[in-house]
Formats: sequence, C-alpha cells, structure tokens
Amino acid sequence: MARSRNTPDQPMLDPVALASLTPVGVDALAPGADLEGVEVLDVEAATLDLSRADVHESRLAGVRARELVLGGATLVESVISDADAPVVRGVRGTWRDVTVRDSRFGSAELYESRWRGVHLVGCRLGYVNLRGSELMDVQLTDCVVDELDLVQATATRLALVGTRVRHLDLQASTLRHVDLRGAQLEELSGVDALSGVTITPDQLGDLAPALAAHLGITVLDGSESRRA
Repeated sequence: MARSRNTPDQPMLDPVALASLTPVGVDALAPGADLEGVEVLDVEAATLDLSRADVHESRLAGVRARELVLGGATLVESVISDADAPVVRGVRGTWRDVTVRDSRFGSAELYESRWRGVHLVGCRLGYVNLRGSELMDVQLTDCVVDELDLVQATATRLALVGTRVRHLDLQASTLRHVDLRGAQLEELSGVDALSGVTITPDQLGDLAPALAAHLGITVLDGSESRRA
C-alpha cells in the first residue's frame, strides 16, 4: 500500500550494538573522562559527575545516584539502562545514537542539548526540560512523563509511542514530522505551535477546548439560542 503523503516521517533509529566492553568502576566516572568501549555495572553514589565527558560505544547499567551530572557531555552509540537518579543535570549535552532503557529520572535539566537518534524505552520520567534543544530522530516508547518541556525547541521526526505525558509544553517550538498519535496527553500548552504535528481524531476532540480558546471561539450549546 502506498504511503500517504500526509503520514509523518518516523524517527530513523539505528540499534546500538555493543561488544567486547571493558568493565570499569566508579573511579572512571569523572568530569572530562574519555570513555570508549567500557561497561559500568551497578554503581551507586551520592553524585556521579560526567560533565564534559566523552562516552563512546559504552554501557552504563544499574547506575544509581541522587544526582547524575552530564552537563556538556557527549554520548555516542551508548546505552543507559536500569538507571535511577532523582536529579539529572545534562544541559548542553550532545547525544547521538543513544538508548535509555528501563530508567527512572526525576528532574532532568537537559535544555539546549543536541539529540540525534535517541530512543527512550520503558522509562519513568518526572520533569524533562529540553527547552531550546535540537532534536532529530527521537522516540519515546512505553514511557511515563510528568512534564515534557519543549519550549523553543526544534524537533524533527519525533514520535511518542505508547507513552503517557501529563503535561506537554510546545510553546514557541518548531516542529516537523512530530507524531503524537501514540501518546496519551492530559494537558498541552502551546497549541499555536502545533503545525507539523500529527494527532488522532480522538486527540483532536480532546484538544478542541484549547484550540477554541486560542482562536477566540465561543462554544455554546444550541439550546441557548432557542431560549433567547
């Protein structure tokens, strides 16, 4: 069957294949670290600081910290799994071909980041701040997100699949091929930025009050005019 020209392009995600990794301990996790082909397993600390680090073709599994610092870090062809951090500080980071799986993050400050080929799977996320970020080929699958903040972000080929978002903020964002059909959305801010977004008819019905308010449309039951 021919593909409809109105169907959004889906994220292009390459599976991250890792082999022959070298185990390292918590001492290897430091600001400015250069990590390539390593595996970090079941690490627990008050703060894990990988700010400005370069992480290539590596796996971080079972990482637990009250604060995970990834500010200015570069992650390439890497996997984060079973991680737990109430606070994530990852502003102005660069992530390319990264999978985050079965992880739990509370407040994640990730604004002004550059993500390409990023897949979040089965994650429980609190407030995710991606304001002003450049997102390309990004997908959230089977995730629960309290608040996804994409204010002033640029997103191309972004999809939410089987994902619940309590509050999605799209104010002043630039969106192309953004597919929200697989999302359960409870609240949405920034209806004026919905150009470039694909939704279902049911989602359109849910958004009708916000769209009417934005357009200045007054909606009254027809019985009001009959009683006049």
